[in-house]
Amino acid sequence: MSVIKKSQDLLDATRAVDFLGPLALRAYLVPIFWMAGTKKMSAFSDTAAWFGNPDWGLGLPFPEVMAALATGTEVIGAILLALGLATRWITIPLMVTMLVAIIKVHLANGWLAIAEGNGLFATERTIEATERLGRAKEILQEHGNYQWLTEKGSIVILNNGIEFGMTYFIMLLALFFIGGGKYLSVDYWVKRHYKG
Repeated sequence: MSVIKKSQDLLDATRAVDFLGPLALRAYLVPIFWMAGTKKMSAFSDTAAWFGNPDWGLGLPFPEVMAALATGTEVIGAILLALGLATRWITIPLMVTMLVAIIKVHLANGWLAIAEGNGLFATERTIEATERLGRAKEILQEHGNYQWLTEKGSIVILNNGIEFGMTYFIMLLALFFIGGGKYLSVDYWVKRHYKG
């Protein structure tokens, strides 16, 4: 038996635990959508105002309706993803929500979520942010307890680009095609019950 065949057989044997992939995607996305949805819910009037305002918000029509749809989609979506129930169906409105966020909120800021001054995706905006970050660090080193401030991680500037939104969209797209996975999703047991 050739090395390639043995390697392929070993790789194929991992299909016994292929439910771990969709489970991991669901588990990762649940807190993201739960936190986003419950945050919108707790400050609903502010959310609706931001959705509707064309000057400092998204400028969407029917802002109360749109805010309610986004909030409900994220909260209910988190619950359904956690259960693995209607997984493929709930990814559709969640992907729409992510596309609206990508286009209306993040696209103008480029790709990067965190501002970096160099590299393939650096822009004039991120280069300027890096310069400001350097100045802020100098001020904190001179007038603050910089070691305490940075002992748990670096100080960064959020660029708010499409990087995170696109990552969530791609994860949802994968779940749309593969579903909630075997064994640890309600979808699997419902399908098994009805299809025998």
